[in-house]
Amino acid sequence: MTSRLQGKIAVVTGASRGAGRAVALELGVAGATVYITGRSTRDAGSTENLPGTIEEVAAEVSERGGAGIAVRCDHTVDLEVEALFDRVREEQGRLDLLVNNVWGGYEHYEHGEFSAPFWEQPLRHWDGMFTAGLRAHFVASRLAASIMLPQPQGLIVNTVAWAFDAYLGNLFYDVAKAAMVRMAFGMAQELREHNITAVALAPGFMRTERVMAAHAKQPFDLRQTESPTYLGRAIVALASDGQVMRKSGELLTVGELAKEYGFCDVDDSQPPAFRMPDEV
Repeated sequence: MTSRLQGKIAVVTGASRGAGRAVALELGVAGATVYITGRSTRDAGSTENLPGTIEEVAAEVSERGGAGIAVRCDHTVDLEVEALFDRVREEQGRLDLLVNNVWGGYEHYEHGEFSAPFWEQPLRHWDGMFTAGLRAHFVASRLAASIMLPQPQGLIVNTVAWAFDAYLGNLFYDVAKAAMVRMAFGMAQELREHNITAVALAPGFMRTERVMAAHAKQPFDLRQTESPTYLGRAIVALASDGQVMRKSGELLTVGELAKEYGFCDVDDSQPPAFRMPDEV
């Protein structure tokens, strides 16, 4: 995969850790220049005391063969997001890939109450998922499209949670993630004539830092999990596909893309597309 994306410019939002970090690192392996956004910095510390900063990820991207550029950005603040894309335009003059991964829906969340009925869910949980999630994806996509339109080409990926139409166990979460899928579909319709692809991409149950911290407190079955790197390799495969436009508007899964493009997870396995367990 080395140098497959040499010369390509990417923005990965919410990349201090977890899925975003893994995506950025795999893009680095492929030779891309990657703008890494998040609020966790060496100077200010990390959000919720979880490991990882944008500077650390940028350095790892560069070590792996790409060029990592850390940009502190709160994606709920429009002026900061605008400054991010203005910087990309000024420094690079182009943008080939946007990965919308930022997600504020888990912050300050009482995870033990995740499956509580909607009438018992605090309204701030809605704001976390829709303002720091869905809206953040929209604002970044809007600004990225303005850079891609003159090229004309580009790829916008919304990372989502999906389990073959099964209810995700929380009304706020279910609606927010479904809206991200529909947003990618609608963007694809309007961007098609400009040769810009928009897709939604669903990984499985990933062993992120947050998930593993929860596992350390109360162990649960990890057999159906996959590493965040699996998602990163799926995005590299999409960004390397000269015919990716044929997928525009689709809801894709990492497991299905692994079979199509022939990549594996870190343990050389190919976990299938995730499905909700029957007991859930």
